[in-house]
Amino acid sequence: MYHGYGVPGYLLNKPVLNKHTRFDANDTVVVTSSSMQGWRHTMEDVSVVLLKIPGDQTGTMYFSVFDGHGGSKVAKYAGAHLHKFVMKQREWDWDLKDAINRGYKECDAQMRTDKSIVAELSGTTALTVFIRDSTLICANAGDSRAVGSVNGRVVRLSYDHKPSLPTEKNRILAAGGYVEGDRVNGNLALSRALGDYQYKMSNFSPEFQMVSPIPDVIVKQLDRNWEFVVLACDGIWEVMSNEMVVNFVRSRLVDRVPLNHIAEALMTSCLSPKCTGMSVGCDNMSVIIIQFRWSK
Repeated sequence: MYHGYGVPGYLLNKPVLNKHTRFDANDTVVVTSSSMQGWRHTMEDVSVVLLKIPGDQTGTMYFSVFDGHGGSKVAKYAGAHLHKFVMKQREWDWDLKDAINRGYKECDAQMRTDKSIVAELSGTTALTVFIRDSTLICANAGDSRAVGSVNGRVVRLSYDHKPSLPTEKNRILAAGGYVEGDRVNGNLALSRALGDYQYKMSNFSPEFQMVSPIPDVIVKQLDRNWEFVVLACDGIWEVMSNEMVVNFVRSRLVDRVPLNHIAEALMTSCLSPKCTGMSVGCDNMSVIIIQFRWSK
């Protein structure tokens, strides 16, 4: 995504520190989601937590972070509808991984029919976690990221899609684009996203677009060693490593700090005290922490 650091008028004179925090729980998990606008003029992140998906009979839980860029329309649409496109796939009941892949593609295709969305020239990362029984499935398009803590060990649940990665760069070049400064056509700092239709040719299938909506999907089997999962936009990961985030959360859980306070403190810790040039910590920030409630 084009961050625009140093562009006059793109950043505020002082950050918006208000945090929008939500707490949810059931017999399986305790969850908090929190977001903060920070130094940006607008808030383009969208987070979704559904411990029970409306209309679902499988008991699947759904968590997602959408980090919008260039506007918020794509992120808002995806936040409201992506899981519905996944659910309506015939594979939903028996092959969730395939349903997710198809749902991402259909959601992206449907948005393309909306002229107001296309005209905004916006896009969004799409990081989603589905938990069904003891299986966790993480799907990711873009550079938001999810990690798990298993007895304090970091388990990567997604990998960032950057234009300079060989497989990503080869696809971009084959689609007629180029990579400059680790950006697609010198502008977009991620190589997979929903939206961004200015980078998508109508005669190309989704898998071969310069900016592809196809997610990478990682499947993990959960057990009692899994402590928590963190989903966050790149505003967090630009400042902290995977290990730093896991240690930050885990140490506070040991000290019995409430989960919502941990999420808010994580964003505050990542916020830059000032924004000049290419400072990190100047982006919108969103985080979801899923803590597992294993019965004793």
